[in-house]
Amino acid sequence: MARHASEGNNRVELRVKPDEKAILARAAALEHMDLTGFILSKLLPEARAVIERAERVVLSGRDSLKVLDLLENPPKPNARLKRAAKAGHRLP
Repeated sequence: MARHASEGNNRVELRVKPDEKAILARAAALEHMDLTGFILSKLLPEARAVIERAERVVLSGRDSLKVLDLLENPPKPNARLKRAAKAGHRLP
């Protein structure tokens, strides 16, 4: 019978070769951690870093000033923007 994910099921399955599992288990033991705790302690910071890099925009000082200037002094809408607004369409 197939298992269904539920709110109480927080399992993540990981398939590894026996020698890879042995390495992970040995490292976890050396850190005095269980295997799950060891894996999470190593992967969660990396996952957070990946998300941070994907979601954060870093601007140079010059670019930051340009954005602030555009916010304070927005350019006038061009004909294409006016047509899109009138039609209720999004720009590509």
